Amino acid sequence: MGRGLPLLLLPLALLAAPARAEGGAAAEEEVQIEVLHLPEACSPKSKKGDLLNAHYDGFLASDGSKFYCSRTQNEGHPKWFVLGVGQVIKGLDIAMMNMCPGEKRKVTIPPSLAYGQQGYAQGKIPPNATLIFEIELYAVNKGPRSVEAFNQIDKDGDKKLSELEISQYLKEEFARDGKKRHPSAHDEILADIFKKNDHDGDGFISAKEYNVYQHDEL
Repeated sequence: MGRGLPLLLLPLALLAAPARAEGGAAAEEEVQIEVLHLPEACSPKSKKGDLLNAHYDGFLASDGSKFYCSRTQNEGHPKWFVLGVGQVIKGLDIAMMNMCPGEKRKVTIPPSLAYGQQGYAQGKIPPNATLIFEIELYAVNKGPRSVEAFNQIDKDGDKKLSELEISQYLKEEFARDGKKRHPSAHDEILADIFKKNDHDGDGFISAKEYNVYQHDEL
């Protein structure tokens, strides 16, 4: 399992395998959400594109066996990921919408919004498995895919992000949150960002490659 990696990548390695809703009745299945704890001051609430920090345990609904625990990864640090862009399975993107820091949820995700008919052997998830997650959310931050975030990283204003610009942004973010990270984390994140976002291989991430939201215009 990888370390908790923020920003543009896939920090949740176990949960980042492709998931597609199957056709027919399965596509109509919904995520069931049970709120276990709700803070009195429930703000801000998460939305698509936000950068979330959370711990969660995953169980198979069929027998209650645990297939994943974030607290056993990355020296127990919570996981970072961007909500609503496919960094986690579809069901988790849905289940963690409108959630606030300090909130705890128990969610049940049908196969069509998880790993479907194929399952995920590497994660010990069988075909057609219904999954249960217990989630505790710690932070909701403005995500990296907004126009504002792009412009913040794009220091020279040329509408494309260089390796140097993203490297500097990562260093600033790491210094801001103050968390202890493995020395190789910076280089791993930087390489993964370009691998997953530099689609034309020109060494830059263009506004089009970066911008995943239709309502954001650069």
